[in-house]
Parts: sequence; C-alpha cells; structure tokens
Amino acid sequence: MVNRDQVVGLAKQLKGSVKKAAGKATGNRRVQAEGAADMIAGKMQKAYGDMKDKLRKVL
Repeated sequence: MVNRDQVVGLAKQLKGSVKKAAGKATGNRRVQAEGAADMIAGKMQKAYGDMKDKLRKVL
C-alpha cells in the first residue's frame, strides 16, 4: 500500500531531477543546487513514508 508521503516524495524527486537538469543545461548553478536539494528532500520524505508503511504492517 502506498501512502501520501511516498507519492509526494517521489514527485519531489522527479521535480528536483528536472530542475537540476534544467540548471545544468542553462549553466544556472542556483537552479541546479535547488534541484539537488529538492531531490534530497524527496528521498527523505519517501523514506519517511516507507517507514510509516512498514510500521503499519507490523502493527
């Protein structure tokens, strides 16, 4: 079962990936860094969602 945090986390990762690629293509370091930050935030949120899902299965 997929929960909200997992979906939002994956969406943030995708957004960050696109933003990072756009920054790299245009040579804009700030956009590139923001994309990398979004990717990390997305990974963290997905990991949180994964942990919630595991706990829900155990309980």
